Amino acid sequence: MKWHWLSPQEWMRAVGVGIGVAILTAAIMVTGLKSGISPFPKPLGLAFAETMLGHPLPLPVGLLFHTAWVTAFSVIYVGLFRDALTFPRVLGLATILWVLVLVFFFPVVGWGFLGLAVTPKLIVASAVPHLLFAIFLWGLCKLSFGPLQANYPASAVQPSAHR
Repeated sequence: MKWHWLSPQEWMRAVGVGIGVAILTAAIMVTGLKSGISPFPKPLGLAFAETMLGHPLPLPVGLLFHTAWVTAFSVIYVGLFRDALTFPRVLGLATILWVLVLVFFFPVVGWGFLGLAVTPKLIVASAVPHLLFAIFLWGLCKLSFGPLQANYPASAVQPSAHR
């Protein structure tokens, strides 16, 4: 795993993909909260922002935290795996981020280890947006970056006839 040099256009595409993923996941999560389907007491980005700043905040502030976080990790994914933006790799990233939420962010915002201070349902409920993150990030990367560019070795682009 190494950082890949990204052209200015690739940086812009990676940021655009991240913002797109943030919008799609936020739309689903907010809809789930507003409809009562989600067991979350509030969006995690909002809970984290309120914890860090020490007072209640409006939902758009939480959505900005969510957008910054999702965009940053989307760009990191592209930078680390530009030569192979595969679903297993993005699913691995999503799994690592899900575990980070369970063991770090939930306790920080007062929801307890694994979210158990709120409800055990948070364990699975928090996996859903991370799975959606993986699906949306992989799909938008496929749309934005398409097949590998000519500046990558031919062996990485086309399978060898001798395999």
